[in-house]
Amino acid sequence: MACRMSRHFVVVGAGQAGFSLAETLRKKGFDGAITMVGDEPVPPYQRPPLSKAYLLGEMAQERLFFRPESYYQEHNINLHEGVSAEEINPSLRQVTLSDGSTLTYDKLALTTGAAPHRLPARIGGDLAGVYTVRTLADVDAMQAEFIQGKRVLIIGGGYIGLEAAAVAAKLGLKPVLVEMAARILQRVAATETSDYFRDLHQSHGVEIIEGVGVEALTGEGRISGARLTDGSEIAVDFALVGVGIAPRTALAEAAGLVLDNGIKLDETCQTSDPDIFAAGDCASFPLNGTQTRIESVGNAIDQAAIAAVNMLGAAQPYTPKPWFWSDQYDVKLQIAGLNTGYTDVAVRGKAPNLSHWYYIKNQLIAVDAINDPRAYMVGKRLIESGRSPAPDTVKDTGIDLKTIMAS
Repeated sequence: MACRMSRHFVVVGAGQAGFSLAETLRKKGFDGAITMVGDEPVPPYQRPPLSKAYLLGEMAQERLFFRPESYYQEHNINLHEGVSAEEINPSLRQVTLSDGSTLTYDKLALTTGAAPHRLPARIGGDLAGVYTVRTLADVDAMQAEFIQGKRVLIIGGGYIGLEAAAVAAKLGLKPVLVEMAARILQRVAATETSDYFRDLHQSHGVEIIEGVGVEALTGEGRISGARLTDGSEIAVDFALVGVGIAPRTALAEAAGLVLDNGIKLDETCQTSDPDIFAAGDCASFPLNGTQTRIESVGNAIDQAAIAAVNMLGAAQPYTPKPWFWSDQYDVKLQIAGLNTGYTDVAVRGKAPNLSHWYYIKNQLIAVDAINDPRAYMVGKRLIESGRSPAPDTVKDTGIDLKTIMAS
């Protein structure tokens, strides 16, 4: 993988995937020029603590950053902060930036991430006091709202919404969480996991309303309430919207790249243009015959590393080993695998330490481990090795997990 000094690799997007890709290039011996383009005015940083430790005030901003500014200088990575890529010209292998400058590349990586869904202005989504949780600026803007006794409306019962509800409850606010689906976490978890976290939040004073949507946010200039689809109305001081994200693909689409559930990649993280690669939330890759997109830190790190070595000519296929986590109150949820298409759930243990094992018939595909790191580690290893203990074996807490792993 010898590389000429004259080669220039450009990374558009300075989140987890972008940072991991640039870091991997240097670790693998690439000694050409690297330019990273990030549209936020800060160095690359961790996103998961934003809705947890940072929002709680338990983590200083400097601790969010992957590396200090000096790292980029020491590793000859030209980091453009607060500048966005406006256009890609694949025939010229050139990127035009928002400051009017252009970058010519030998290889280009798109790690543009995803953007949060927002409520439309016609139902009050543009009122002051309505926030999303995605960037450092988002959280900085809302922190002053977190005052004891305030009532906060949280729209969306996924992990972002639940984590925000936990922070609000811990800070003495009065959270009201509204989930349009029949239950919280319906898209991502089994009923058993939903039930556990519903009970957890209600025990901390969070009001949870399921099976009801938001018809409109109300207020003159600033939110003061919400009208729900069941006809009820609630008064609130501010609102957080956590109703999912969409891959940022506009730049790729305008450049003529093929899209399919994000920027379409082959098994080597290459787009439809052989000189352009992608990784992270913006990109989909072939998995079991379907273009799949995994929204997680683990996927961003692992996929970016494969994209980096393939930009250097390795042609290595990306095989995901999915893992996720969520911290709520003193509860740590760790997830291994993908539960898509599960038919059965085996429950091991009892609250507050238990695990839910997902099967398609008799094939283990995922594990939700709640305050049970051993179940997470054993489940992850079993899934990655393609081994599936019988559901009845998993349910039997008289059988040690070490025995299950060794069998």
